[in-house]
Amino acid sequence: MSRDIAAVLREHGIQPSAQRLAVAGYVLSTCDHPSAEQVLQEAQRNLPMISRATVYNTLNLFVQRRLLREHVLSAGRTVFDCNMAPHHHFVDDATGDIHDVPWEALSVDKVGRLTGYDISEYMVVLRGTKRPARPPQKRRRR
Repeated sequence: MSRDIAAVLREHGIQPSAQRLAVAGYVLSTCDHPSAEQVLQEAQRNLPMISRATVYNTLNLFVQRRLLREHVLSAGRTVFDCNMAPHHHFVDDATGDIHDVPWEALSVDKVGRLTGYDISEYMVVLRGTKRPARPPQKRRRR
């Protein structure tokens, strides 16, 4: 991560501690969408004595201070996302991997027309299987 993690925490009103830095060092620099248990495992690599409760409390603090988003993508599956820009998600049913989908890739036209709801935010979650990347095709000379 190129930015100073302690400075980022301070900018969000969070006092850096060894435990918070261990959590932030992973969760603010990954493109993955880790669960709290995955964050715990990674944080314990740098700080073996960090507790589960500390990791969960730190993740909740980061969500409250808008450093992370918490997504419940399916029953029993909560993940954390450091990409705070608007975007959607694709969940690969075969691997469980979660991929960011650019906001502008999808069009949701009629959210504002829903009656009886005050929409503060929305995100589309797509599910399916990610196809393997196709190798570039060679151009034929004529």
